[in-house]
Amino acid sequence: MNIKKWVVLPLNKERAAELSRSYELPFFLAMMLEIRGIRTREQIEALLQEDADFFDPLLLPDMEKAVDRIRRAVDEMERIAVYGDYDADGVTSTAILYSYLESCGADVMFYIPEREGEGYGMNTGAIDTLHERGVRLIVTVDNGIASVREVEYAKSLGIDVVITDHHRPQEQLPQAVAVVDPFRRDCDLPYKYFSGVGVAFKLITALEGPDCDMQALLDNYADLVAIGTIGDVVPLEGENRILVKKGLKLIAQSDRLGLHCLLEHAGAADRTPTAGNVAFTIVPRINATGRIGSPDRAVRLLVSEDPEEADQLSCEICEDNNFRRTIEGEIYESALKLLRENPSRAFDRVLVVDGEGWHHGVIGIVASRLTEKFGKPCIVLSRTGEEAKGSGRSVEGFSLFEAICACSDLMTKFGGHPMAAGLTMPSDKIEEFRQRINRYAAALPGGVPAPVLTLDCKLKPGGLNVEMVQSLAWMEPFGTGNPEPLFGLFGMKLEEIAPVGGGKHLRLVFSRDGVRVRCMKFHMTPEEFPYRPGDVLDLAVTLDAKPFRGEPVLSVFIREMKLSDLDPESLIQDQELYERYRRGERLTPGQAERITPDRAVFAAVYRWLRENGGWDQSVLVLLSRIGGGLSLAKLLIALEVLEERGLLALDMDGERVCVQLKKVEGKVDLTMSPLLRRIESLEVVE
Repeated sequence: MNIKKWVVLPLNKERAAELSRSYELPFFLAMMLEIRGIRTREQIEALLQEDADFFDPLLLPDMEKAVDRIRRAVDEMERIAVYGDYDADGVTSTAILYSYLESCGADVMFYIPEREGEGYGMNTGAIDTLHERGVRLIVTVDNGIASVREVEYAKSLGIDVVITDHHRPQEQLPQAVAVVDPFRRDCDLPYKYFSGVGVAFKLITALEGPDCDMQALLDNYADLVAIGTIGDVVPLEGENRILVKKGLKLIAQSDRLGLHCLLEHAGAADRTPTAGNVAFTIVPRINATGRIGSPDRAVRLLVSEDPEEADQLSCEICEDNNFRRTIEGEIYESALKLLRENPSRAFDRVLVVDGEGWHHGVIGIVASRLTEKFGKPCIVLSRTGEEAKGSGRSVEGFSLFEAICACSDLMTKFGGHPMAAGLTMPSDKIEEFRQRINRYAAALPGGVPAPVLTLDCKLKPGGLNVEMVQSLAWMEPFGTGNPEPLFGLFGMKLEEIAPVGGGKHLRLVFSRDGVRVRCMKFHMTPEEFPYRPGDVLDLAVTLDAKPFRGEPVLSVFIREMKLSDLDPESLIQDQELYERYRRGERLTPGQAERITPDRAVFAAVYRWLRENGGWDQSVLVLLSRIGGGLSLAKLLIALEVLEERGLLALDMDGERVCVQLKKVEGKVDLTMSPLLRRIESLEVVE
């Protein structure tokens, strides 16, 4: 169950009004800036400006050395290999540097390692291949900072290496000709959070020299820089923000054959590019080439000047993406099945699931989906004989990297950051790893934080208008560090439910204070929708303006919703107590009392289910329907006891619960339930 704490950011309306007056901004825009702490002229200009002075690329460590070595290779016609990575950041990094060097007349090729056979970064087998092809200089993009051994091996073959990367260095830097990385300890740049393609673009500007025509470089490469920057989920601040702004405009009018064909095959050619739709259309398709099949096709697509080749590659890549979705869905269902068959594991603080031969290219996506479903950190491991490779995702406030570090002796390789990590371990260590990472989580002060849904502010339905959306356009592009604004519409009465899009989506009409608001909820069928007309809901929404007959019309999109009469704080506490009981952990007398249903609770729950013919929807909605001050923990345990005593059949899958009543002869004594006795046995005697 993923029960989120809804948090509304504070708003000082007087300060927002002052911002609006002082800087001649629309009040709604000034309000949003105030909410996000953007209050000084410098901060406002940094967010809203269209242009910026780019810092001197030679301020990056070793950049001058990199430029000298690459220029020498170009002048002397040495063969250069651009060594990239198989994700969108690595692919776009490779494409722009390869294209640039080719335009300079260099003897240049590119190399992208295979995810399945080679893995991330440099490897000696690839270096052997490049040596056989006459390469004298390797320039890495989006990788290489950890390739100490591989750089030494390349040197032994007479190959120089220039590294450009944006990942955190380890204790020892590779002994390359140059190591260009903004996170080197000797780098004192005021801003460092570039993607790999951002660093590669800095290299190109350095190669152009002091007379660099920045506008010409942006016209040539900003579209690819934007895609890689968005794909790597780095903060859209400073130069990143300007690069993405310019890149989105370039995508809209791109004459890059491969990109145009990819948008056509993705059904997105007519959409106005935003960071959001780039993240959901272009990026996953480029990533799919690294997850399924050969990743060099994505580079070939982005540099192609042959219409037939571009069309063919686009078709293949979109097919790969569809195949990726199929594999991802199968592994996701397998992971859910594993948790259903081992229900105690679903109550772990950190979920760890594993399977034989699960595709390495999609386990990270599966981990992300499981984290979203259960609201917990999750690690998905694929076993191949004696070795298991895994990928994990976390929730805000729980550093998955630190948790894995606490179990590092079990692993042969690991890395990552607070929200995501990768690891490799012997297959026979998986169960010990699951136990130890959960002990680590249990020992943390405050435990694993509950997921949070952050709302910028509450809105009144009567105040919704197109001008709000037009004001928000000044804040684009949205992304990491500047998320798309999310608003709360609270206490909204559901009036109408209408399926659209062949029943795949819903059009919902709500009312409050005499105002009716039409909203869209995508990817939800009427059968999945747990609410009914008359329910009062809180909505988390985004706003947009779509043209209709030549005029902009306000569109309201529902991202999340909950019943107004349910308190998330209380639900989260109840869920934590219930899971503590399911894990067999000790309970204080107060905790035991809070989760133990009495006769009146059993009667109310069973009577409601009997009168309504069971239930097959959200357990939170069932809680609200039964009412009477019933708590979530007591409801869950009451359902388990009723199942145990043969009164009903129960099937739980995350938040959804299916209850079917059984025929019963005579009275059933619920007080004799072993489940209730178990609660008593867990109670600490004071």
